[in-house]
Amino acid sequence: MVLCMIDIAITKLSSKGQIVIPSTMRGDFSVGEKLVIIKNREQLILKKASDLGKNFEEDIAFARRTEEALKRYEKGLYKEMNTREFTDELEKW
Repeated sequence: MVLCMIDIAITKLSSKGQIVIPSTMRGDFSVGEKLVIIKNREQLILKKASDLGKNFEEDIAFARRTEEALKRYEKGLYKEMNTREFTDELEKW
């Protein structure tokens, strides 16, 4: 079984179009490092340019699952769950 560790944080877009990556999520990124942003409708995937070839298909699959989940949520087809139930569901992905 593959365990999936996902960190989630909230940030906001500035009037100049800038976002802040929370310090807890910057560990693998260096100042000045080039990043690739992949836009898929209303979601963005941020990836190191040096890692672009690594797990790219996995990133696209994740983006598709996220988009499908958002559509189900918008249609009211969702269920409420606590944090443990949520992380258990994420690990199934």
